[in-house]
This record gives sequence, structure tokens and C-alpha cells, in this order.
Amino acid sequence: MRPTAAPPATDVDVLLESEEQRQILEHDARSGLTASPKWLPPKYFYDDAGSVLFEEITRLPEYYPTRAEHALLNGVAADIAAAADAEVLVELGSGSSEKTRLLLDAMTDAGALTQYVPVDVSLGALRAAVPQLRQFYPELAIRGVVADFDRHLAHLPGEGRRLVALLGSTLGNYPPLPRGEFLGGLAATLNDGDTLLLGLDLVKDAGRLVAAYDDAAAVTAAFNRNVLHVLNGELGADFDPMAFDHVALWDSENEWIEMRLRAQAPMTVTIPALSLTIELAAGEEIRTEISAKFRRERIARELEAVGLRLEGWWSDDAGDYALALARR
Repeated sequence: MRPTAAPPATDVDVLLESEEQRQILEHDARSGLTASPKWLPPKYFYDDAGSVLFEEITRLPEYYPTRAEHALLNGVAADIAAAADAEVLVELGSGSSEKTRLLLDAMTDAGALTQYVPVDVSLGALRAAVPQLRQFYPELAIRGVVADFDRHLAHLPGEGRRLVALLGSTLGNYPPLPRGEFLGGLAATLNDGDTLLLGLDLVKDAGRLVAAYDDAAAVTAAFNRNVLHVLNGELGADFDPMAFDHVALWDSENEWIEMRLRAQAPMTVTIPALSLTIELAAGEEIRTEISAKFRRERIARELEAVGLRLEGWWSDDAGDYALALARR
């Protein structure tokens, strides 16, 4: 049964102000584009146009992770809810919160859940999602939080036993050292009784992995180039996105997919907001994303290194995807 308490007020708190977002973007763009080799963080794919492209990607026949995670959650959400026994669900990178409804349903049916805290960098996404969620869960306290979860973990609300969820294999976007730092920071915010749920894409056939990031319809290519549109719009840069080829490759040593943008010819790019001019040689690449794939033993070691114990593990029959539950 769901809670029967009177509906509390819905709210969206802003921990990440637009000025701070701008400063972070400027810092990241300067750091990445003056490095050798050049790189950009994948979070800048996701302006409004990029979010639409990613939703299209999730429906592509080659892109299995979203379908695999949804199907897995559909089957095991009740088991996760029972194991976590949480009163508060905090979701990092919540977006539209659509797939989270499977977890919310299971947790409210289990009877303990009183609050949902969706956390996202996009105020617009939360303002759209929270009222819709209120229609489905009118008795649940819902407080959206605009935050960068690399910076604001310690300030996220939630009273009582919490389940902190990071779905969509977002953890795979961190290289090993930053991933350890992120997990350590997250572990430090967990209290006794709190749990962490991770969605993890698993190591599999390289051909399937590359196809998932280099689809026949070239939607992922457009998504990859969108990071340059973001820099043009936000920083006044003069990138020609179509002058870059989309590259997706499997790094078997590190067990991750890399997405890159490869310059088709020599070019000079100016970025007025940074008072910066960069040169790219023909064939020079900008790394825009890594997407690490996991094995159970590896994530167990990484969690243990920051004081977390892998307590639950659910994977699909194909071995494509897993949900991992950890506790302090």
C-alpha cells in the first residue's frame, strides 16, 4: 500500500545557479581544448537539442542499454525496494524520471517511501518532470534539486533512510581515477542504513558495443557533434560541426567505448568568451566521451575501496546489463 499522509508541497531547489554553470563550462572548455590530446566532458551534449537526440538514440535498434535497464528494473524493482527498505529515493541525473517510475512504484508499494528527490543540472527538465510526477504520486513528497552532483552531493536533501540511484550507466562516463573520487565522495554522504543503486553496462562483444555508439542512422553522430553547437551557442565559438567526423571505438585494454570528433582538415577555431584560439590539424581528434563497461568483480573492488559493500546484484539473462546495490 502507498502512504496515506496528506500531500506535502512540491518544490525545486537550485543549488547550481546559472552563473556557476557558466563558470564551470568555461573552465571545462578551456581545460579540455588546450590539453593534448583535446577533450570535452560528455555532460555538454545535453542542451535541449541534445536531449531530444539522446531520446531518439534510446529508441534505435543498435542502442540496447536503455531497453535492457528498463526490462531489468521491471523484473527486479520489488527486490531492490525490499533490500534497500528506503524512505527517500534520491536520483542523480534524473532527467524525465520516466524509467524511475518502476522503482518508485515498487518502493511506494513496499510502504516505506515518503520522498523522491530528482537531481539534475537542468532546471527546465525538473520543472517539466516534477508536476507530472505529482499526478502519479500525489501522496509523495517530491523535491527537485538543480545541482551538479560532482559538487553538491553533501547538500542534497532527504531525511531518513535513503536509496541514492545513479542509473543509465552514467558511472561509466568517469575514467577510473575520477570515478574513484566520485564514489568516495558519494560514500562519504551516506549514513548508516543508506544504500546506493548503480545501473551498469557490462563488458560484451566489441561489435555490439561499437554499433550502439555508431548507429546506421547517424543519430549518435549528430549527438556527438552537438557538443560543438553548445560551445558555439554558449561561448560564441565558430566550430563547423559538420567539418568533424564522428568516431566510436572500443578500447579493449581499458574496457570502454570512446567517442571522438575528428577534424577533416586543418582548422582554426576562435572562442571569444574565453579569448581563446585553437588550432586543429587534419585528423586531430577531440575526445567527447568515454563509456566504461563493467564486470562484477571490478565494481565490487571499486566500491570496497571507498568503504561500500556490494550487497545486491541483478543482471539480465543475456549478461548485457546489471543493477548493483551497495551499502556502507
